[in-house]
Order: sequence, then C-alpha cells, then structure tokens
Amino acid sequence: MAKYRKLGRTSDQRKALIRNQVTALLYNGKIVTTEAKAKEIRKVAEGLIALGVKEKDNFEEVTVTAKVPRKDKDGKRVKEVVDGKKVTVYDEVEKKIKKDLPSRLHARRQMNKVLYSVTSVPAENAGKKKNTKKIDVATKVFDEIAPKYADRNGGYTRIVKIGQRKGDGALEVLLELV
Repeated sequence: MAKYRKLGRTSDQRKALIRNQVTALLYNGKIVTTEAKAKEIRKVAEGLIALGVKEKDNFEEVTVTAKVPRKDKDGKRVKEVVDGKKVTVYDEVEKKIKKDLPSRLHARRQMNKVLYSVTSVPAENAGKKKNTKKIDVATKVFDEIAPKYADRNGGYTRIVKIGQRKGDGALEVLLELV
C-alpha cells in the first residue's frame, strides 16, 4: 500500500500543489478542492499546526532600540542640511520584539520549507504594487492558529463533502480549520 497519493502528477508538481494548497488553507481558513487532494493536504497542514501548538510559547521578549526616520505630516522623510548635503533625520525608538528560542526557530524554518509567503493586496489597490504587504504564514500559525488549538489533541481540520464537480464528476470537498 502506498504512503501517499500521486494525484496524477510528477513529484515536483505534486509538492508545489500541496505547498500552495496548505498555504492557502492556513492563510484563508478554508479551501474547496477534490477529496483526494484534501486528504493529502490535511496530513501536511495538521503536522504544521501541531508543530505550532508545541512551540507557541517558546520565545522571549527583548527590548531593542531602532533608528526610525522622522516623518512630516504628509508621511515624507524630514531632511536637514549638514555640510552642504541633505541628510535624513533619524529618531531612536525602543521596541519590544519576540525572539525565538532555538526549538521554535527550528520549527519556524521547518514550516517555511513547506509554506509560501503570501502577498496581501488591499481591495482599493487591486492590480497595483502599491501598499502590498508580505505576510509570513508561519508567524500567523504561531500567533493566531496555535493558541486556538492549544487544548486540542489533533484533528485541527475538517473535510465536508460538497458534491460532484460539473466538468469531470470529481467529488469536491470543503477543507477547513475546525
């Protein structure tokens, strides 16, 4: 008996498909796909969520000072003349950041092997590069998804059968986070 479904694809296509679907599931919370794909995606997604639950509290808060450019009321950088050159003025700001401990860092790197980075585009700027944000899905797993499932022992996803697809009759399902 095989350990996984081949999904009618070569290994690199299959890996890319699974990575893409798992990223979409963790980013959006639910996806519609075929039953065979959903069962493969579920294996990978549950493993990543379990990793996130295990390491969710494994960090320390550190205070760092950062140089931030001073901005005027329009949001543009303030410049002043020094020795005949225009130079940006910087302010020092103290920030608290989460510093991963070694085991959480390892878990984050394992997640990043599977997950793609997601680019979020605001609705008013559809089709434009302006104001787009790169979203780290691994951080979302640690900060949002893992705390919800902290007291749960597995079974983080649910497969709901929708019906047959019109084109080829494949059984479609809704794969969602519980």
